[in-house]
Amino acid sequence: MTGLRNWIDEALRATFAPTHLDVIDESHLHAGHAGARPEGETHFRVDVVSAAFDGKSRVERHRLVNGALEPAFKRGLHALAVRARTPAEAG
Repeated sequence: MTGLRNWIDEALRATFAPTHLDVIDESHLHAGHAGARPEGETHFRVDVVSAAFDGKSRVERHRLVNGALEPAFKRGLHALAVRARTPAEAG
């Protein structure tokens, strides 16, 4: 894992104790776009399944994930796509 990708993975695991977590660096898909850097680590997609999302709306879930990753935005994260589900929703 890359530095920022590893940090995101660890932060989400510590915050949400997920039953499933994928952290995907999609920076290469955004080369030349706003916020992209030649060294990458700017655009990520996360798929996180956690009981912490029970009873939360989609917006609330995204706010929780973005809040947990606020330091990553200060480290160069430009864009984050989030899929946040409960264990029941994940099947």
